[in-house]
Amino acid sequence: MTLRIRPGGTREDVAAVARLHTLSRRDAYRDLLTRAELARITVERQRASWTARWAAESGTHRLHLAERDGAVVGFCYLGPADQATEQSPPGTGMLNAIHVHPDAVGSGVGLALMRTCLAGFAELGHALALLYVVRGNDRARRFYERGGWAADGVERTTDIGAATVPVLRYARPIP
Repeated sequence: MTLRIRPGGTREDVAAVARLHTLSRRDAYRDLLTRAELARITVERQRASWTARWAAESGTHRLHLAERDGAVVGFCYLGPADQATEQSPPGTGMLNAIHVHPDAVGSGVGLALMRTCLAGFAELGHALALLYVVRGNDRARRFYERGGWAADGVERTTDIGAATVPVLRYARPIP
């Protein structure tokens, strides 16, 4: 049951990310969204979103997959922060996603992916990294706080499927 983290980017990888992202979101947000809102988070919609996103961002972003016994059990996605939108200094990265299969939460997959992202930010020359987390997602907030991230006071809303939810921005220096 060895965990392997590898770069992703093939069509099959993007399809695996879409499936996992659907499961992860439905699990993480089951107490934050209505059943109807959760039902709108589908593999088909995630696949379309991730396919378009990767096609547009593959030159500037990194996708990594976590595999255990050949099965994708997590992924992370990082790239540069939009300096105008984020009002951040040059050299700021954005951790767009860490998602872990619900059955693998608490098994170290998320931590391995976070370490991969931090190394990726350093390799790309980022001195600071940002991420957004749903305000009510206490499990994710604790995970990031244990990893050295801290809320920096910036709040906004984002869409998850058909729901608009409040998110908090976290920041972390990159050594």
